[in-house]
Amino acid sequence: MNPNSPRRRGHELWWTSGPAILLLAVTFWVASRFVAPAPPQTIVIAAASKGSPYYRLAEQYRQFVAASGVTLEIRETSGSLENLSLVTDKASGVALAFLQGGIANAPEAPELRSIGRLFYEPLWIFYRVDAPFGRLSDLAGKRVLVGPDRSGTNQLARRLLAANGVTSTSATLINMELPDYVEALESGKAEAGFLVLAPEAKTIARLFNSSRVRLMNLSQADAYAQRYPYLSRVELRQGVFDLARNIPPVDTALVATMAALVVRDDLHSALVNLMTQAVVDGFTTPTLGPNGEAGVLGRVGQFPVTVDPEFPLAPEAARVYKSGPPFLQRYLPFWLATLVDRLIVLLIPLLGIGLPLIRFAPILYTWRVRRRIFRWYGELRKVEAAVTRESTAEDFDRAFAEIDRVETAVDGLSTPLGFSNQVYDLREHINLVRRRLAAIRVQKRQGESKSPVGPAPPELVAVRQRAT
Repeated sequence: MNPNSPRRRGHELWWTSGPAILLLAVTFWVASRFVAPAPPQTIVIAAASKGSPYYRLAEQYRQFVAASGVTLEIRETSGSLENLSLVTDKASGVALAFLQGGIANAPEAPELRSIGRLFYEPLWIFYRVDAPFGRLSDLAGKRVLVGPDRSGTNQLARRLLAANGVTSTSATLINMELPDYVEALESGKAEAGFLVLAPEAKTIARLFNSSRVRLMNLSQADAYAQRYPYLSRVELRQGVFDLARNIPPVDTALVATMAALVVRDDLHSALVNLMTQAVVDGFTTPTLGPNGEAGVLGRVGQFPVTVDPEFPLAPEAARVYKSGPPFLQRYLPFWLATLVDRLIVLLIPLLGIGLPLIRFAPILYTWRVRRRIFRWYGELRKVEAAVTRESTAEDFDRAFAEIDRVETAVDGLSTPLGFSNQVYDLREHINLVRRRLAAIRVQKRQGESKSPVGPAPPELVAVRQRAT
């Protein structure tokens, strides 16, 4: 092959850079195994019925994430229990959900992580004015509304009643939709009723405006909060609901759960991060209650609550609460920030391997060039070692022919300018071997003829002339 041909140069380029390229490719492939895929463009959140606090918050979050090019699809549901069923079922496609406190916990749903607790959901216990109650144990033998079947209200009401010895065998527990509570209590179909609703719910306003029902002052509120970690004691101050009409007429103790926003642990970390930013933004720039508003029960700055009594806080959410949005998302669009963040995982090992390779490539190149030169020294040594004083004339002819072949190959050798001195040294050494073999041949002939030394033979004269 012609040393100066494009094919030869491509061959040399491959052997010089090929190992480095191959090593970088292997490193890239290994690093890519640890790179998360790009975040999906659409996520689904389970809320509740339209107009509910859950649904209104979901709409607010949808507007926030839409600015980052992400679509938040809101799934309308019957409430927390259906939300739990959907978010724990991977096949449902639901990745986030609002849950009422006390519905589930980490041992029951280990795949869920919390993004924070968002607002109070008080447990309202209303009773007829002609049958005053102060403790749940007083409801034994009574007709009690415990909310719709398979609802968060129903689950919490039955749990607290059972703790007081009140069950379906010792009382009449009635499953009923919440809007029907007012008529049931006013007409005497029930003597008490449990509701878990936001303070601004229309049903709560109707019950407060009714002259036939009153709100129970839960005397054991502190005990419930101590016994059940997901419950908090809250104080409904006199007149806080309606200052003009002084509703409630006295300070009233309640217990309340805190609504949680939970996420599946397999949701892309960038989207968990983005949803946490949506939660934080809802409290810094509130547009609808109760998110970010003090309201009837909460205090400004109280929410979101990052200490969740039931689910571990998602690591991405913890970082947002501690340090704010990721550095890249502060200056770059969401899609570009996530792309760069993923590429960094590739660049770190590539730089760790690539920088040493940059230093290694010149060494490899120098070795390749010197190898092309030094291989002819090996040929010269073979020629020189093969000739002795006992060699025949044919041996000398073959040796000189081999030296001529080496010299021709070296004349056609393509090397960088920086290696020219080594090529010239090689040519000088070729001539040195030629002269040495010519001298040996002359001495052999003179020894065979046993004649005095006379003029140098013609071939030695020719060698000396070529050397000079």
